[in-house]
This record gives sequence, structure tokens and C-alpha cells, in this order.
Amino acid sequence: MAINNKTTAVILVVYTVVAAINVAAELQRFDHQPTKPDGSLDILVVGDWGRRGLYNQSDVAFQMGRLGEKLDVDFIISTGDNFYEDGLSDVEDPLFDESFTKIYTADSLQKQWYSVLGNHDYRGNVLAQLNPVLKQKDSKWLCLRSFIVNSGIVEFFFVDTTPFHDNYFTEEDHEYDWRGVLPREEYLSNLLKEVEVALDESSATWKIVVGHHTIFSAGSHGNTQELVDQLLPILEAKEVDLYINGHDHCLQHISSPKSQIQFLTSGGGSKAWRDEFNQWDPNQLKFYYDGQGFMSLHIYEDKIGAIFYDVYGVILHEWSTNKFTCKDV
Repeated sequence: MAINNKTTAVILVVYTVVAAINVAAELQRFDHQPTKPDGSLDILVVGDWGRRGLYNQSDVAFQMGRLGEKLDVDFIISTGDNFYEDGLSDVEDPLFDESFTKIYTADSLQKQWYSVLGNHDYRGNVLAQLNPVLKQKDSKWLCLRSFIVNSGIVEFFFVDTTPFHDNYFTEEDHEYDWRGVLPREEYLSNLLKEVEVALDESSATWKIVVGHHTIFSAGSHGNTQELVDQLLPILEAKEVDLYINGHDHCLQHISSPKSQIQFLTSGGGSKAWRDEFNQWDPNQLKFYYDGQGFMSLHIYEDKIGAIFYDVYGVILHEWSTNKFTCKDV
């Protein structure tokens, strides 16, 4: 389908109006049914990647493609900071092709990508990155502020974490596109209620929350106190299994001392921050790697696991846990 400037302009206007109206709407839900006979899922997770293939982005993409073929992955999750340094300027920005379409070219990666926004994405034209025109350009692209993906035994709750961060509203070095977010207090209040209700209503065996920002991290950015104070209590009360994020340019696994939640960071999609580490309780910090790489998730009705890989496809860390289901009783 050819997309001319007039069509693009109309879609942008309509999408802007809809986005403004739906700030307080119920989280949009997508059904992604498993294709494997046993209902299991294999998923790749990568974050902080969009640098035109530089800083080993292309190498990470190559290894993702190899593993994706081996696993026959169901879909890919992006934990945000999709386009550096300042998001997309508009839907015609060549950065979309140069950092996404032309990088993740393996046949195995031509599956649905579910993406959240990071703080660098908010420095650009947010509505462009959310615009359905991009899905017409590349059918595997899907990015929304907050939404749900239902895959039978597991539900993924994608949360827009950038507006929680106080500093972004006061810093003078960068400008952020807050269209659709202001008034901020109302936006965050509605979002927290939507997440709480969605988690409460979920009957999935596994509940996984995905956001860009860390909740807990031994990396450069460290903890995000606003999420610790506002989002984490909901996740603990609703017995979420995993919180997955990017933001810190590393691979990381932290175990919660207070609940079953595992905190997994996959932010090594391109530029890594070497030798930036904050001391952490070794009983909680199960794994930390300050280099490029990505993560895979393997989800069964009674078991879930995560594996971290480096830029060469070498396994760095593995974790799994079991859960009793009604069939086990």
C-alpha cells in the first residue's frame, strides 16, 4: 500500500485525537495464541537497541535471528529506547528503517514485535512512534504506551514507565513530548488503576509486567524510586511473576526478598556501559553482565525460564521455576 503525504497527515491527526481521548481508557488487549501443540511459548527480549546497527546492534540481531530459528520463537518483546538518541522525528524518519527494518532481517524475527516507549523515545515525536503508519511500513512493528498481550497460559502487561520519572519533568538538557500524558497526575492515576484492575481480572497462570525503567537494578541508573513506591506494591499484591525492563544497558537478574517477583533486565541491544555497577546483596543479585546481549523466555503451563545470551550467542545465565496448577491437584 502506497502512503502519500496527505494520507499520512490525516492518519496523524486522527491518531492524535484518539490518543488524547483514550488517556483514561481501558488497556488495549491483544490475543497472541501459541502455535506449539502444548501451548508453550518461546520469546526473545531485547532493549535499548536503535543505533543504525552500531555498537554491536547488528551482531546482537544476528544472534537473535539464529536463536529465533532454533526456537521457532512466537514473538519478540522490546523493552524500550527503540531509537537513539531522540526517538523518531516523524513517521517518515529514515531511522525507523535504518535501526529496525534493515537490522532485524532474519526470517525468524519477522514475527510480531511488542514494544514499549523508553525515555529516549519520549525525546522525539512520540505520536510518530505510536502511529499505525509504521505498521504499514513494517508489519512486525507494534508500539503502544500501555497494553496487554494475552497468550493463554501467560499475560503480559506492558506499562508506560517514563511519565513516572520526576526528573524528566524538570531537567533542562532535554525536551520530552508529553502529548497524551498531561495532566500527569491524572494520567498516572488512571494507568495505575488500569494495571491493578487488569492484573486482578487475569486468570493466566503466569503474569509478566514489562516496562522500560528498572524497579531494582545494580546498574548505572539504579532503582527507580517512583516505580518502587507506586507500581511495585500493586505487582506484589497481585502476585506478578516477572518484571522485565531495559534502561540500564546490561543484562541482569535480581530476586525479590519480599515476594516471588523476579526482576530481569534486558537492555543490552546495542551500546553497553562497561564497569558501571552498584554494590548489591549477592543473595538477591543472581546475575549481572555489563555487555551487549539479549534474553529468551520459555513459558509452559507449570514452568517458566529465562536465559541470557551475549553478543556471540553464548549462554551467560539460566533461571527457571515451577508453579503448581489446578491440574496438579
